[in-house]
Amino acid sequence: MTRSRALGNVPNDLMAQYYSLRAEAGLLITEGTSPSPNGLGYAHIPGIYSDAQVAGWRQVAEAVNAAGGRVFVQLMHTGRVGHPANLPLGAHLLAPSAVAAPGEMWTDTEGMQPHPVPGTMTEQDIAAAIEEYAAACKNTVAAGFDGVELHGANGYLIDQFLNTASNHRSDRWGGSIDNRIRFAVEVARAAAAAIGAERVGIRISPYGVFNGMASDADMDALYLRLIEALNDVGLVYLHVVDHSSMGAPPVSETLKVQLRTAFRGKYILSGGYDAARTNADLAANKGDLVAFGRPFIANPDLAQKLKSGGELKPADPATFYTPDAKGYTEF
Repeated sequence: MTRSRALGNVPNDLMAQYYSLRAEAGLLITEGTSPSPNGLGYAHIPGIYSDAQVAGWRQVAEAVNAAGGRVFVQLMHTGRVGHPANLPLGAHLLAPSAVAAPGEMWTDTEGMQPHPVPGTMTEQDIAAAIEEYAAACKNTVAAGFDGVELHGANGYLIDQFLNTASNHRSDRWGGSIDNRIRFAVEVARAAAAAIGAERVGIRISPYGVFNGMASDADMDALYLRLIEALNDVGLVYLHVVDHSSMGAPPVSETLKVQLRTAFRGKYILSGGYDAARTNADLAANKGDLVAFGRPFIANPDLAQKLKSGGELKPADPATFYTPDAKGYTEF
C-alpha cells in the first residue's frame, strides 16, 4: 500500500524497517513503485529507475531477506492519476487518452489540486513506457528482490488502457477488447523477457471504480481474454482485487471462478478478508493465497495474530501518508 515515506522518491532506512517488521508474512508485495519519472503522480512515492532508487531498495530487500521473508516490488505507473507539481523536472503526465481523472490530488507545493487533463500517449510514448517497465524489472532483480507485481488495477496506467472510461483511442491500443488489453500484455511480455515469467505477477481489479474507472458490458469478456493472453506469457501469479468492501460493485462469483479456472499460475485473492473468510476460501480452493493490506498497517505481526486469533489494532488514517515513523513503524 502507498505510504508516502519515500522523500525525494528514494527508498530509505525507515522503509527498510517497515518492511522487515512484516517479513513473517512470507511473501510481501511492496507499495506502488514507479518504473518511470512520468509515473510518480503522488507525492513521496518511490521509483525504481535511478541508481539511487535501486540502492535504496537494496537495503529494503536485504532487510526482508534477513528476516526470512520474500518480497516482490509492485510496479505502478500512475498515468493520468497525478499532478505536474508531484513529478520530477522534465516528466510529463501521460495517459491513453486526454481524459482527466475525477477528483483532486495532494501536492506539497500547491495543496489539493484538481487532476489535470493528461497528454495522450503517442506510439513512441507507449513504446518508451513498455521499455521502462522492462528496465525496472531488471532493477528489481539487481536490488535483490524476488520478483515484480505489475499493478494493472485501481485505475493506474495499465488499468487506464483496459477501461473504456479512460481509454478513448481508436488505434491499435483502444476500442476492441484485444486492443485494450494490448498494453497490459505487451508490458507482461517485456517484463517476462527481462527477468523471467516465473518472477512476474499481475494485479487486476475487475469492476473497481477507484480513480474514475467504470464497468461496461464487455468487462467479463475483457478480463477472460486478458487471462488467456497472459497464460501465453506464463506469469507466476494473478492477484485479483474485489473492492466491494470499499463500496465498489462486487466481482461476481461466476467471474471469480472463471478467472481461477482459466489462469494457469497461482491465484491470489484480495479485498476485505479476515481470518475466517481466508480459511474458508482457501479450504474451498478459491485461491492459493490471500493478500492483506489495511489490516497490516497497525499490525506488523498480522500473520501471527491471524493464526492465534489475536485482536487487531485499528489503523489511524491520519498517519497513512505522513512522512515520519508514527503509525508506520511506531504505534
